[in-house]
Amino acid sequence: MKYETIIGLEVHVQLNTKTKIFCSCATSFGEEPNRNVCPTCLGLPGALPVLNKEAVKKAISFGKAVGATINQSSIFARKNYFYPDLPKAYQISQFDRPIVENGQIEIDIGGVARKIGITRAHLEEDAGKNIHEGEISKVDLNRACTPLLEIVSEPDMRSADEAIAYLKKLHSIVRFIKISDANMQEGSFRCDANVSIRPKGDDQLYTRVEIKNLNSFKFIAKAIEYEVSRQIEAWEDGVYAKEVVQETRLFDTAKGVTRSMRGKEAAADYRYFSDPDLLPVFISDELMREGSEIAELPDEKKMRYINEFGIKDSDAEVLVSSLELCEYFEEMLEYGANVKGALTWLTTELLGQLKGENNLKNCGISSKTLATLVLRIQESRISGKSAKDILEALVANKGGDVDALIASMGLEQVNDDGAMIAVIEEIIKNNADKVAEYKSGKDKLFGFFVGQVMKNIKGANPVRVNELLKERL
Repeated sequence: MKYETIIGLEVHVQLNTKTKIFCSCATSFGEEPNRNVCPTCLGLPGALPVLNKEAVKKAISFGKAVGATINQSSIFARKNYFYPDLPKAYQISQFDRPIVENGQIEIDIGGVARKIGITRAHLEEDAGKNIHEGEISKVDLNRACTPLLEIVSEPDMRSADEAIAYLKKLHSIVRFIKISDANMQEGSFRCDANVSIRPKGDDQLYTRVEIKNLNSFKFIAKAIEYEVSRQIEAWEDGVYAKEVVQETRLFDTAKGVTRSMRGKEAAADYRYFSDPDLLPVFISDELMREGSEIAELPDEKKMRYINEFGIKDSDAEVLVSSLELCEYFEEMLEYGANVKGALTWLTTELLGQLKGENNLKNCGISSKTLATLVLRIQESRISGKSAKDILEALVANKGGDVDALIASMGLEQVNDDGAMIAVIEEIIKNNADKVAEYKSGKDKLFGFFVGQVMKNIKGANPVRVNELLKERL
């Protein structure tokens, strides 16, 4: 508690364009190594880059979403360094005039709102991928030249929890405005964390360490926590200047520790200069308008759910935690499910049954199927208990037809008032002593009469049975 943690994050978001940022190669994931390549992304002599307009449009959309300044004039630069997965020996990026500057994101920590500044978001090309197999290393350049938006925060975060809250909010925003699938397992949402500490009350910024290529919220938190403890220990032991140097470190997920990778380069080390093969970018008013037309943001959607549907804040928060959940929920409403039923059967019943690798995408149960189940409850054709049995069958079989399952499982409720009244009157006639006891104040006997009716009419609608019994008694 004697120290304050200072965290800034650099997040690389792969934009979901169909083709790469400076050539027409596909950006599809999982292809045979070195299949999606051409002279431009291989860096062959004479090949010239051409900027992908859609990448610029998506960068504008992000700037709009975070309330940033969008520079109508922008330039690309060469960032010079050598690494086996960088075939040109430089990366096309932005330095002096990025496309997006000075935005912010609001996060919630324990009910307290905090604003995290976004210094810049610039377009750049990705590198390839090194594959190490024993003593042999291979390079797959399919990913080389895919479009990235690098989002650089201010050093405004003070704990791993705040860093994760910021990352989750950022992850949600880029998915809701549909500029990236942000799939962390496939590397389309990656994070570098810059971490330093200082004594509380001290305004000075001390040596920061960069932890590179983190792609899981769990490991990002663990890496930050370990690095903070390492730096505090060095400070306490009087070896801070020796042990904590400006460098790039990697997080060992097996051992839970960070380890040195290389010395951290400064901007001068990269020898930035304007790329002579690319014209300066000027964003037309038309393109600025197109990019600024973004979908509803998570916070906006949450407030709409609360105000329009009367959903509780906590339930709305669950829904907007995922774009898929929101879309599924809204589709259920379009198919006729009521708000309460759609919310309960989606977030509590269905998600409660999806275990392991099962999720909303691969469970096989469409929004129309779940909406049909809710509608059959609304129509009193099945009870809530029967609906749970049907849902179990749907999950087990990865989908199915609700009405066919109702029929095959014999779960349709009886809603024939005439038949139920006849049975109720017969039960009252044969149990005059219990009727008298009930009328004298023994209310618990009501359950006896309900049980007798349900026993005599299999599948009777329990709600209607209760109503008719109260009338007759």
